[in-house]
Amino acid sequence: MSNLVRIAPGALVIGKPLPWTVYDAEGNVLLTQGYVIQTDVQLEQLFERGLFYPRRSDAPAPEPAANDIDERPRNPFSDYPQLLHTLELALRAIDRPAPDARQRVLGLANLVIRCCREAPDPCLALVHLYSVEPTAYEQTLFYAIICYFVGDQLGMEDKRLRVLIGAALTANLALLPFSDKLNQSRHRLSESQRAIIHKHPELAVAALERAGIDNRLLLTIVAQHHEQPDGSGYPAGLSGPDILPEARIVALAERYTAMITRRAYRNRYNITEARQALAEASHQLQDRSLHQALLRALTPYPPGALVRLANNEVAVVTHRPTGLQGAVAQAIVNPTGNRYVGAFKRDCTRPEYQIQQVEVPDDLPSMDFGQLWGFDRS
Repeated sequence: MSNLVRIAPGALVIGKPLPWTVYDAEGNVLLTQGYVIQTDVQLEQLFERGLFYPRRSDAPAPEPAANDIDERPRNPFSDYPQLLHTLELALRAIDRPAPDARQRVLGLANLVIRCCREAPDPCLALVHLYSVEPTAYEQTLFYAIICYFVGDQLGMEDKRLRVLIGAALTANLALLPFSDKLNQSRHRLSESQRAIIHKHPELAVAALERAGIDNRLLLTIVAQHHEQPDGSGYPAGLSGPDILPEARIVALAERYTAMITRRAYRNRYNITEARQALAEASHQLQDRSLHQALLRALTPYPPGALVRLANNEVAVVTHRPTGLQGAVAQAIVNPTGNRYVGAFKRDCTRPEYQIQQVEVPDDLPSMDFGQLWGFDRS
């Protein structure tokens, strides 16, 4: 009981997978990570029972030494709550500022790289499974994950990749107090809101410098991540080669995340629509390499996407194609529309399991992420 913290009302969202396993006051599991609350009544009944999640450490993510070898395999699903908590603490440390701010950001960037490198498909799945209505911190983590995959596709060296991810984690520091409210608003931006948005790259750079983070590449990426190749961006109106490729990668990660995320003022794009929008946008550019790198990393059906198969099952894509192996999915809904007990692996190169279309339900079905991606196997 001493290791459990009560969940505040409003922390859970209907139609979105639980980010953590939920317990009652005695420490008994009520709901596992990945469960989707479907109704207000169900949510109220759960809160009446008392919902808790494990207390998290406020220690910074460790910055591994060169000879430090941690043999534990990364499980991005079980890591997810701690990644978000560590991100929140790192950004608070910058804002204060705290003497360990740099260590926190670097440690988290290293951890994101390791998670993506050791479990790439589950990391991409996080982005797509939790993109229904992500918090500002979740969106920030998604930017970092997407940046990793673009940088990896481009063959970026580790040191530069680490700086890119550090920039993605901190670029929107000044927007965090307003992001959730803006995403939930149906109204046009006020002049004060618009001013904050246009100033936030400069405000973030200033906060980073106050916190002792002085890497010039990172600061420049943050400063430029809303500049546009045609000169229409902000805050400096830079264009073309004056904008760092890394800044364009952060902008691309933000754009893709925004497209697949539900907003109060519009529906979210499905995966196919988002890919098409990226491809069309790249046609206006002289250098298409960054967009092409993201499209290659995602593949037509990225992990976490819900798809309908030729046999009319609904499945969740778990692994991208590799070599001669096609995409792999786990069927979770049978051809008559009923939920399977468990899941069934499907090789999507087989005619009966070929992917026909992306499914975008209003509310995701509940899933056992550990089982679907094989983390529960002994």
